[in-house]
Amino acid sequence: MDQLAKTMDQAIKTTTIKTGKYLTFSLDEEEYGIGILKVKEIIGMMPITSVPRTPAFVKGVINLRGKVIPVMDLRLKFNMGEIPYTDRTCIIVVEIELKTSTVLIGIVVDAVSEVLNIQENEIEDTPAFGTALDTAYILGLAKINGGVKILLNIDKVLSTEEIAGIGTVS
Repeated sequence: MDQLAKTMDQAIKTTTIKTGKYLTFSLDEEEYGIGILKVKEIIGMMPITSVPRTPAFVKGVINLRGKVIPVMDLRLKFNMGEIPYTDRTCIIVVEIELKTSTVLIGIVVDAVSEVLNIQENEIEDTPAFGTALDTAYILGLAKINGGVKILLNIDKVLSTEEIAGIGTVS
C-alpha cells in the first residue's frame, strides 16, 4: 500500500495542472507567463554583484533583505539580444523546485504585464519542433485575446547542473 501511495504521489507531482493564475511579462516583444504560485516577489532593478566564472546569462547575485539570491537574465538564457535596462525592467523572484529542496532565483524581464486567470481550454500543448529541440521548459501556449502567451515551467528553464553551476546547490 505504501508503494502505491508513493507512486500516486509521484504521478501527481509530475502532472502539471495548467489551469490557474499566471504572472505575465514581456521579453523582446513576446509575452510569457509563470504560474503565480512560483512567484515570490517582484522588485525593481537593483545593484547586482557579478560572480566570476558563471554563464553569461547569470548576472550575479543580489542581497534581498539579508538573503543572497542569484539573478539570471531570461533574455540571455533564451539567446535573445541583450538590451539596456529601463525603468520597466524588473526582477521576478521565483521558487524553483529541485529534487531535494527549493531555491529562490531572480529572473530579469523587460516588463511585467498582468496576472491572468487562464483556463485549460485556452491552453494548447507545446508543438513538436523536432527531436533536437528541448521544449520541456514550455508548459503550453495560451491563446488570449487573439495573441499567444508562452507559459513557462520555471522549474525546467534551468537544469539542475546550471543551478549547481551558479552556486545555489551544495
